[in-house]
Parts: sequence; structure tokens; C-alpha cells
Amino acid sequence: MKLAPFPLAVAAALTFTLAACGEDQPSGAVPPSASTPTAPVSTPAEPTPSETPSEVGPTRRTKAELTKALLELKDLPSGFSLEPEDPDDESAGTFSSPTSKCKTLVKYLNSETAPGSKTSAARSFSGSQEGPYIDFGIDSMVTTKAVRKLQTSYKEAVESCKKVTMRVPDQGSSPMEVVEIPAPKFGEEPFAFKLTGTAGPLEGREFTAATTGIGDVILSVSILAGQEGELDGATEAAVEKARTVLADS
Repeated sequence: MKLAPFPLAVAAALTFTLAACGEDQPSGAVPPSASTPTAPVSTPAEPTPSETPSEVGPTRRTKAELTKALLELKDLPSGFSLEPEDPDDESAGTFSSPTSKCKTLVKYLNSETAPGSKTSAARSFSGSQEGPYIDFGIDSMVTTKAVRKLQTSYKEAVESCKKVTMRVPDQGSSPMEVVEIPAPKFGEEPFAFKLTGTAGPLEGREFTAATTGIGDVILSVSILAGQEGELDGATEAAVEKARTVLADS
């Protein structure tokens, strides 16, 4: 899967980590060094509750609007760098599964945009060669109804699929365990899941991702080689900026 706004740059991020760690490194997850910058961490005391959206739409968003609504390098802690987009990159992996129960999830994981998306934008950052790798994406779905429908479909896809296989060119294949996790309580009807490599070149690698609605758009945040609390903090920051920017557009 190429670097994409939805359903998150899983393959690209994992490929970056494999290249950074080298083939002679241990196969377990790589802990960030003491100097590795971390993503914004949410304060757990008073999480913002998720909201039930009122019906909004149809609303047409431009790519410029969506790009402006994404977090920028200046919005992140010092030490992060912007990852360049490479739409022609063929080094990213692909997902597959022998069971029909995983058909929908595999389709989503291999897609470059959200099903039904009219416009999309994405931005990726890295803290160091050890991580974290953070991807932010936003898709215009035109209506809140379409956002809710996709969120429900994604949740059902994860619930019905327990394992997928990811193949990375020149690295081989790895089975990835699929687990739903508590979602950051920001945005509307948030959802989150985790992929964990259980064998092969990606053994021990953990990837966490969250999607949430903001009116007529769906926001995605994904983190590889992150620390506890980073998914919540990154999602909170991304939701706050997107809401502010899109409300003024």
C-alpha cells in the first residue's frame, strides 16, 4: 500500500522501519531511544467525550482545505521531520488473507483512499530511525451519514477478521494479528485497532490506528513504534486543528 490518507499508511510506515533497523537487528519491537521525540501525549484526567454528530451535508471540500486542516511540522514537538510523499513508491507491502471474513478489511488496508471519499489529503512524520512514525489523513465524505456508515463498516471489518498477512517486497511475508483497541475519545464515533506482527520479518512490530468523524470528513491517525498515550495525544491534536480550520472554511 502506498502512502495514503485512508486507511492509513500501514505498509509504508512498516517499510520505513525495516529499512531503518536493518536485516541484522532483532525482530522484536524497537524501543525509542532517550533522545527520540515523542508525539503529543493526551492528558488522561479529563478526556474529551466523543460526540454524536448532527446531520451535516452535503459539503464539498477541496484538497487545499483538507491539507490546511492537517497538523504541520510546527504543530509537533521538536525533533520530528516531515516524510516526503512518493506516490510512485513500489516498495510498500500489500495485505491478503485466505478467509472471506477478512475480505473487507483487506480491501480497506490495500486502498489508497477511503471508500466513497471525494477528496483526500495526508501528511506523515518521523521522530527518528527508531520512530515514532506518525501518519495523519483526512477524507471528505460529503455527509455525516457517509462518515458514520464507513466507521461502522470499518469496525465490523476488524471485528470479523483476526489475522491478515502482509507481504513486503524483498523482505517476505508476516502474519499480522488484528485487534480492536479502546479508541481515543475525540471526534465523533471514534474507532481504533492494532496490527501486531506475530512471525516473519515484521514479528513484534506494532501499529496502532484510529479513525474518527468530524462532521462530513473522516480523520485518521496511525502510529508505528510509538509510546503509550501517543495515539490519544496525536488524535486530540489532529481533531482540534481540523475542527478549527474546517469550521472557518
